Amino acid sequence: MPTELKPLLSQPRGIYYLVVTIILQLFFLINAFYAQDRFIKPTRNRGLKPSYTKSIESRLNQNTSLSPEPISKIKWVEKLGSQTYSSPVIADGKVFIGTNNYFPRNPFKVNDMGVLMAFSAADGEFLWQSLSKKLKTGSAQDWPRVGVCSTPLVVRDRIYYISNRAELLCLDTEGFLDEENDGPFSSEAVDPQSPDIIWTLNLIKELGVYPHNASNSSPVSLGNILFVGTSNGRNSDHSRIPSPKAPSLIAVNMKSGKLIWEDNSPGVEILHGQWSSPYVSMIGNIAQVIMGQGDGWVRSFEAHTGRLLWEFDTNPKESIYPFTRNSILATPGVWNDLVYIANGQDPDHGQGKANLYCIDATKRGDITESGLVWSYSGINRSLSKPVFTKGLVFYPDLSGFLHCLDAKTGELYWIHDFFSSIWGSPIISGEILYLGDEDGDIVSLKTGKKKMVLSENNLGSSIFSTPAVSNKVLYIATSEMLFSISITE
Repeated sequence: MPTELKPLLSQPRGIYYLVVTIILQLFFLINAFYAQDRFIKPTRNRGLKPSYTKSIESRLNQNTSLSPEPISKIKWVEKLGSQTYSSPVIADGKVFIGTNNYFPRNPFKVNDMGVLMAFSAADGEFLWQSLSKKLKTGSAQDWPRVGVCSTPLVVRDRIYYISNRAELLCLDTEGFLDEENDGPFSSEAVDPQSPDIIWTLNLIKELGVYPHNASNSSPVSLGNILFVGTSNGRNSDHSRIPSPKAPSLIAVNMKSGKLIWEDNSPGVEILHGQWSSPYVSMIGNIAQVIMGQGDGWVRSFEAHTGRLLWEFDTNPKESIYPFTRNSILATPGVWNDLVYIANGQDPDHGQGKANLYCIDATKRGDITESGLVWSYSGINRSLSKPVFTKGLVFYPDLSGFLHCLDAKTGELYWIHDFFSSIWGSPIISGEILYLGDEDGDIVSLKTGKKKMVLSENNLGSSIFSTPAVSNKVLYIATSEMLFSISITE
């Protein structure tokens, strides 16, 4: 027996600590062993079996449409994590997306973490990743296996997103592939597959934010100003709001990460969590930042100053949460100076009734009555952002229905039942709308007043994100895979 252990083992407490230490070491070794089994080696298609890709391609070739199939051939498939809520963003020949670390690419960092990944858009080659440790507060603020939910924003050679740790990060899109460590932040380890951090803003430490369960908001920008939600919410048992004075929306200098203005309008009225994203639009010659917030109100702010322009309550005054009053998780859409937004609740609360509103954004003050253009009560709770074309608005709900309405009047033209929950938002490329669902189906429909389903193809696992199209290529993230698929428009 080693002599240094004899004094330790001579005391009962010492034996206890030794046994606990051995058990913990065995636990970490076992965890590392199984994580190594999931480790993705740096090879093409990340070790995906050819039979998997062929099985997906065979599904794509099974034409279930009433017109020529718009989805034709898989270019490449790459492994993500086990849960992916972020949507792919294509910029400068790269694809960026958030996920978790269930299938680690770094054999020395195999724990549950948030991940932002960068791939080559041409062939899917993995380029680099940014890893974020989980918060010590656990599920109260950083739910297990829920990684980076934020869909990143890319502006020139910079990428911005919210990590699972409620940090707003600015990274170099090249990572360290350009062999340069850009500042002002320069203390990170220089590694070809690691992020080149420009600056960070910790919303918890620096702004007092208390995210509920998870941090999620997708940044938008105007000029040199970045706008993003903070996810400030209630505590784990929903009994109180730990930081009612913390901001729900912030504006930040894109170059320095310094705070320009903040808003905490929901205050003590936050119903649950706040996971929506802002939208920026020029309306009536004024740059407006519009966001649905955690008290069920949608508000607009003057982009440069943060001055409140208008606010609209999306619930009847007599409504009671969580029974008849909803929060807002959806991102607003804008068309012809009109704002469109539907309310909803945490998907864990299940399905329920909601309302879709069309709001005149040229009004000022409390415009709950004066700014209402039309409302539609045929929609259920929604997490999605609308899309517009040909004077039509297309809006999905969590219950799995896609609604097509006249954007001016709210007249309903048709509803399509996906028979599965919809978490993401639709996109339109040419005259074709693409939308995924929780069953893993990607559905394409021709846009118009008459419903025309072109195709429905299953990609093998749930789709919680929004597709993206670039250069006649459709990028779709399922919960575990990133697909690059050629399309015909």
